[in-house]
Amino acid sequence: MAHASDPTTIDPREAAHFGRLAADWWDPKGSSAMLHRLNPVRLGYIRAQLDRHWGLDETSRRPLEGRKAADVGCGAGLLAEPLARLGAGVTAVDAAPENIEAARIHAAGQGLEIDYRVGGVEALAGPYDLVCSLEVIEHVADPAAFVRGLARNLDEDGLLILSTPNRTTLSRLLMIVIGEGTGQIPRGTHDWEKFLTPEELCALLREAGLEVVDTTGLGFSVTRGFALTDDKSLDYFVTARRAR
Repeated sequence: MAHASDPTTIDPREAAHFGRLAADWWDPKGSSAMLHRLNPVRLGYIRAQLDRHWGLDETSRRPLEGRKAADVGCGAGLLAEPLARLGAGVTAVDAAPENIEAARIHAAGQGLEIDYRVGGVEALAGPYDLVCSLEVIEHVADPAAFVRGLARNLDEDGLLILSTPNRTTLSRLLMIVIGEGTGQIPRGTHDWEKFLTPEELCALLREAGLEVVDTTGLGFSVTRGFALTDDKSLDYFVTARRAR
């Protein structure tokens, strides 16, 4: 839950950039094509963390039934919709009004009820059993305040899952020089200087009163596409819970 004294963590330039991409967010061959290719891998990671944390039935099609989930920086709903299909009551927020409008229209067409809100982490009203924010923290104005906001909205037995690019020579080459340079990723999407290393992100999580329980790399190859890996030099996931 946001505190009145908290400044917003939204970077208006970032919100405007992603808002301009809203129209074709759900087009698997459009400007968000990379996210569509990435989605099955990150859903697999999330499901594995949920099953381990709560001892869930791996064969259940609705393992989040009765639980509340938040998706922070949801875009047009590429993660929020699968979370809803897994049974969660989903609240999803994004700084770009255009994205939220596209998300609401698409969810309605799928018969899904998702609480979409325009805003940043400050728009949440937790606690939530699951808080996700994937490929978002590198776009916010104040990463430390953002992490504190996520932590405040996490239930006592909840799980927080983040993903973000690492600040390495490899990420600069693949994501910016090649990805943005060839148009596979919309130009201007990333600022390499704002990427966080795993050590930096884990320190922010600990400072917010959380305990890191997993870090896993996300790799990419021309032959295999995206895949989970021990190598965190391109991108990585972090899972955390309240410190015990």
